[in-house]
Amino acid sequence: MPGWVWWVPLGLATLVGALLAFRYGWIAATITETDVINAMASRYVTQDGGPGATAGDCVGLAGQVDGAWITVRCGSRVYHVNRFGRLIATSGADGFERPST
Repeated sequence: MPGWVWWVPLGLATLVGALLAFRYGWIAATITETDVINAMASRYVTQDGGPGATAGDCVGLAGQVDGAWITVRCGSRVYHVNRFGRLIATSGADGFERPST
C-alpha cells in the first residue's frame, strides 16, 4: 500500500479541524452582546411573549447560570445564552426548561 494512503486521511482530518476551529473562533470574535439581545428579543416577540410583547421588554444581564455569557430577561421569560450565541436554557412563568434542539 502506498505511503500517501496513510497520510491523506490524517491531512483531511487536520484540515477539517482547523476549519472548525477558525469558524468557532470567528463566531466568538464577531458576536456582540447587542446581537444576542436583539436575537432573543425577536424570539420573545415572535414566539414566547404573547400578543402584548415588545422588544423593549427585554434587557441583557451578565450570565446568571453556569456556562451563560449573557442572560436576557424579557418580561417573565429569561434566556441564557453561551459565548457562541447558542441558547442554553430558558425559564419563565412555566418554570425552568431546556431548549428543544
